[in-house]
Amino acid sequence: MPSQTAGLQIRLIKRTYVFPWSQFLFAEGDADEIRMTFSTHDVVISGGKLDTLLMEITSQRVIFLKEPVRAEYFTSFSEPQITRISIKKVE
Repeated sequence: MPSQTAGLQIRLIKRTYVFPWSQFLFAEGDADEIRMTFSTHDVVISGGKLDTLLMEITSQRVIFLKEPVRAEYFTSFSEPQITRISIKKVE
């Protein structure tokens, strides 16, 4: 992966978001769930083996995340698996 990138694209099933890393505040989580906070939105990523993805996020090296359709849930068990991404606007 590249070093720092300018932004993160998150593609949900029905909508795409692009967040500049300059608005990233923090991330927290474990192997099953990661919460990312940007100045305007909260992002929750659910799945498995996400702890390695958390390190990439905190280093701002992630360019793209995709919410899988149901058929993609169980394609690989050796890498981080995203099963759901939830994005909510900060009120």
